[in-house]
Amino acid sequence: MFLQIHTLTAYPAALLNRDDAGLAKRIPFGNAIRLRVSSQCSKRHWREDLTQQLPDLPDGLRTRSFFTRTVLPKAIEAGVDEAVAKALIEPLAKAVVDGGVKEGGDLNQPVLFGLREADYFAQMLSEVGAETDPAKVLAERLKTKEEKDNLKAMSKSAAGLTAALFGRMVTSDLLARVDAPVHVAHAFTVHAANTEMDYFTVVDDLNRDDETGAAHANQAELGAGVYYGYVAVDVPLLVSNLTGCEAAAWRDQDVSLARRVLEALIFSIIRQSPGAKKGSTAPYAWSDFLLLETGVGQPRSLANAFLEAVPWKGAQQDLRNLAMTRLANYLHKLDEMYGASNDGYYRGISTVLDPLPPSLPQKSPVPANIAAAIDALRA
Repeated sequence: MFLQIHTLTAYPAALLNRDDAGLAKRIPFGNAIRLRVSSQCSKRHWREDLTQQLPDLPDGLRTRSFFTRTVLPKAIEAGVDEAVAKALIEPLAKAVVDGGVKEGGDLNQPVLFGLREADYFAQMLSEVGAETDPAKVLAERLKTKEEKDNLKAMSKSAAGLTAALFGRMVTSDLLARVDAPVHVAHAFTVHAANTEMDYFTVVDDLNRDDETGAAHANQAELGAGVYYGYVAVDVPLLVSNLTGCEAAAWRDQDVSLARRVLEALIFSIIRQSPGAKKGSTAPYAWSDFLLLETGVGQPRSLANAFLEAVPWKGAQQDLRNLAMTRLANYLHKLDEMYGASNDGYYRGISTVLDPLPPSLPQKSPVPANIAAAIDALRA
């Protein structure tokens, strides 16, 4: 069962996502080069917002210093002698993370860990710290099948909200890999890229009258446009990640937590804006169009509706309406080609745009649309 989230969001002059040269990110698609926002950029902003919306849910930390700056202080606070705890941190890190551990216990690259995992490892150090040879006891414990099974069983659901949504990639027998149920496409403009270089200067407030000119001069690329965004959510896998159950048994679980998470995720997607240079562009916008779909079949993006770029030069209509019409027409053609499914299927629209193309369902407020889509997942 999948939930699909399609959005159209318009931004005025902004630098939403820049590359290593400081220029707006681009992607060739169809007959034009488009501006784009990477999925990594979008997910970062959604994660930050989700922790505000769902403060009661334990999250994780993506860091190289998990063992030295999170587990170690917790172990010492739990009563482990500081010298003993420091001696155990590096062996623990090397046992949990396969390769890439520096001297002292820091990692070569950031890994996503859940805060409940930190509590578990701190408790483990507390238990072995009282032994005559703590290092030996720790090594033997981590090699046992019982401990390996225990870590694998607990770490999937203990990896935190971020991992439950966006996954965790690890190379270790002890630390569970978490597959991502939320699949995020790179958003792109439905029309050709349209940018200009914004030249700016800085005046030195302490300049004397004879000191003319700018103290600093630079430029930044700004772009404006209507972006199509697409997200697909594997709902059984999401429930599995949140509860620890097998994905096939998701319907047998209490899905109230998954419902809260999905509601919060959709609100983050439609209301959270990425953006560099926030202080000088205020790149804040809510989506003007939201299409939610549920169904058991493989999801599909509607990006091909914009394979031929929407013309913006000389446009006689709001580009948002042109994009909505393109999307609706393409959706209608897909239904004609493949046939509309009724098995657990839902399609709902929320938008500020009028008039709606006749092939789209009647629009509803965002909260009602979200509630109906999530209800359909259990149908």
